Amino acid sequence: MKLSDEQRIKLISYIIEATGLKPFQVEHTVELLQEGATVPFIARYRKEHTGELDEVQIRTIEEQFAYFCELEERKITVLKSIEEQGKLTPELRERIEASRQKTEVEDLYLPYKPKRRTKATIARERGLEPLADIIAAQELILGTPEEAALPFINPEKEVPDAAAALEGAGHILSERLSDNADARSMVRRLTNAQGIMTSRVSNDYKEKVTKFEMYYDYQEPLKAVPSHRILAMRRGEKEEVLYLSITAPVEQILAGLKSRLIVRSSIFSSLLEHIAEDAYKRLIAPSIEVELRLESKERADEEAILVFARNLRELLLAPPAGGKRVLGIDPGFRTGSKLAVIDETGRFLEHVTVYPHIGEGRIPQARQDLLRLVESHAIEMIAVGNGTAGREMEIFVKETLAGAGKSLPVVSVSEAGASIYSASEIAREEFPELDLTVRGAISIARRLQDPLGELVKVDPKSIGVGQYQHDVNQGMLKKSLDGVVESCVNYVGVDLNTASWALLAYVSGVGPALAKSITRYRDENGSFASRKALLKVPRFGAKAFEQAAGFLRIRDGKNPLDNSAVHPERYGVVETMAADLGVTMTQLVADPTLVGKIDLKRYVTENVGLPTLSDIIEELKKPGRDPRKQFQTASFRDDIREINDLKEGMILQGVVTNVTAFGAFVDIGVHQDGLVHISHLANRYVKDPNDAVKAGQVVKVKVLSADPQRKRIALSIKEAEAAGKTAD
Repeated sequence: MKLSDEQRIKLISYIIEATGLKPFQVEHTVELLQEGATVPFIARYRKEHTGELDEVQIRTIEEQFAYFCELEERKITVLKSIEEQGKLTPELRERIEASRQKTEVEDLYLPYKPKRRTKATIARERGLEPLADIIAAQELILGTPEEAALPFINPEKEVPDAAAALEGAGHILSERLSDNADARSMVRRLTNAQGIMTSRVSNDYKEKVTKFEMYYDYQEPLKAVPSHRILAMRRGEKEEVLYLSITAPVEQILAGLKSRLIVRSSIFSSLLEHIAEDAYKRLIAPSIEVELRLESKERADEEAILVFARNLRELLLAPPAGGKRVLGIDPGFRTGSKLAVIDETGRFLEHVTVYPHIGEGRIPQARQDLLRLVESHAIEMIAVGNGTAGREMEIFVKETLAGAGKSLPVVSVSEAGASIYSASEIAREEFPELDLTVRGAISIARRLQDPLGELVKVDPKSIGVGQYQHDVNQGMLKKSLDGVVESCVNYVGVDLNTASWALLAYVSGVGPALAKSITRYRDENGSFASRKALLKVPRFGAKAFEQAAGFLRIRDGKNPLDNSAVHPERYGVVETMAADLGVTMTQLVADPTLVGKIDLKRYVTENVGLPTLSDIIEELKKPGRDPRKQFQTASFRDDIREINDLKEGMILQGVVTNVTAFGAFVDIGVHQDGLVHISHLANRYVKDPNDAVKAGQVVKVKVLSADPQRKRIALSIKEAEAAGKTAD
């Protein structure tokens, strides 16, 4: 939508009011976004413009701006429609133009919105609108309603008697009340504030055990129902196990509606009470319930997507093992386990299939093949997928290495989404000649080396860190998760000379088409010697360079700043700093003690402020530093392989796989994640599980219970910590 200056000023004032941010922050951020700047670029390289807003605040402005643009477009459509009907008054125009919510605009438009044929429409066709106006005026105090209706009896128009005339006029008034924006607002407000979400089991499932049992007879205030319960109940309804409804404060609502209709005592008072009840039960209540159920679903979606986004961020930013030679294993029973070797840069070298789990006769050959790969390729780490046969394979590898007198880290790696990658276009492009399962083994090895670089090749929904991810709004989910991936990729930075096009595609200002163009150019011309060389890539223009350059790294390049987060537009500042110190730029970058001598205030200009200069100094202290945490792995007990091996009271090590609104799931190496309920996350009150644990975190847990039949494991971090203190 192309905005006029007046519209733009109005929208910015809306955002300022909604966010509480300063006018210049919103104005400059909107301006940058409209110029095509990405959120990571604005957050990192335009701090002076935005007053140091972070990515979350910038995305909020972006979302608010989009919402208000859509709202303005809808207002234009609504005003035009009402004006064409000749019913647009100055007061109505003013109310519509002043609206800040889409629901308010729709409520105001409702009386003028083209409708299907209704009971009120039929009554109007039968000439009963004048009678409805007489009843609404409430000026008659003598006689009866039936006497007032006598002039409107018309058998030819299917109005055979006074009762039929009053009924038709009542339908007209019911629709008028239903279409009244203020009345609907009152009903919506009261229902939202005092309504009860009710869930009942359907007759077909009354005597059956399902995962929705706790909702067979369930009630909770609508405004208090948490996201995971809303989504669980809606899934139960979708599967026809549950019936959901919202119980409203009917008496209070009817009193409010009647007071709007009955303005004085008249012969129509009793009839108007009946009309108010009809309007509510037949027209308003069903409509408002649909609206509020949709709103509760939207709120639940937002919360669930936030949980998913947090988990995904932690998983993508999991510490990398780094440039080591890795043997990746995709375990299997009958079809065998696929072993694949990658070098320090992730390049595939060799693969073999072994069958150590289908008979004693195949074990010696499996051990021989495993050891040959380890020795011939100087393997430094082994990554074992945590799916089917994962624990068995992990034990087999450890025993084989121990028997050969070798000691190597054997790490359990999440397989979530690996099969999706194996069958993807990206995998086919990378390894067209390899079997799906071999591609999976390579992906598992690369996930250990660099989780971010490998996981970006998989649809985020398939990584398995969400909560009801298939039930939430898929458009919202994709937008949010793409934003998380973009944020993580640009936070870490990308090696321009080794990154796949899938990883490059998430770099600020690049995208899939330019990413493929970069890798094609790299294949044809060799490694990039400098960031500036990007401008030789077809269709990689000055704007793309501005947005992308600071997030791309060139190791061992001619310019040491090319391996840092210092943007090329600020290289001149660093050169001046080096010259003032009497050293070369290479010497400055190599010696952190020199950086400590720089007086930042000397370099402040109209375009470069202290926030940018502070970032430059931090980067000069540790150029090319990976901001992710130190690599760490969990050690599963070799004697605990299945859920049946668990005993109450055991203290085990595990990895947090998923954080939800009600707790966290932890992999303890038994093919079934255990749940640490929110009440067992810490020895203190925990409101948000994300405040206590993160996806990918290594934790100690105590087994509270294990149910093999229902495949449920209850764990406690709180009690594991208490047991550790007691032991100390």
